[in-house]
Amino acid sequence: MKIGIFGGTFNPIHYGHLRAAEEVREILGLEQILFIPSGRPPLKSGNIAGAVDRLTMLRLATQRNSRFTALDIECKRRGKSYTVHTLEMLQKMFKHADLYFILGIDAFLDIPNWWKPQMLFTLAHFIIISRPDNRFQDLYSSPYISVKKSMLDELDSGKKKMFAVRLTTNKTAHLISVTDVAISSTAIRKWIKGGLSIKYLLPEGVESYIISKRLYKR
Repeated sequence: MKIGIFGGTFNPIHYGHLRAAEEVREILGLEQILFIPSGRPPLKSGNIAGAVDRLTMLRLATQRNSRFTALDIECKRRGKSYTVHTLEMLQKMFKHADLYFILGIDAFLDIPNWWKPQMLFTLAHFIIISRPDNRFQDLYSSPYISVKKSMLDELDSGKKKMFAVRLTTNKTAHLISVTDVAISSTAIRKWIKGGLSIKYLLPEGVESYIISKRLYKR
């Protein structure tokens, strides 16, 4: 069984997240994708909605897709949320599954700042997806994968959709170019604060929840 793990603040969840998850699920034949909102992200601060609110929005956004599930394991955890702990817990929960950790190019490049980064590559395969503001060429400087520049060029130019790179830990990193949906949670929060419409950027249930709870108004 192949399970995708999509973590993040999801502050809030939007169609960019959902479309990327659906594409990688289909391309790699993942049976399930688990969306896991961070409880207390150690590297982020600012206008972050409460963990319960972000989890509720995730559940509203994924409820119509039987392949998507929102998990509360980081929201329940006391203290800061570390990905290493989450992946270790998921290994115990899904003993006979292969875990695929999904993240954007920008997040992958930030891994050296994470807690116990080397250990991450022993716990799961990686799915590194394209982002509107990043290029796959940026991964050439990463200490965690070894890949030819020509391969990265083909992804950036659209000649190739995906490449798989073997890691030294015997895990695999899948570099996948997904549909460019130029929506960001940061922009959504700014529009809300400025009193602008966020319609068609995220599911209606999520929009209604944000309005009813007056999230991101400050």
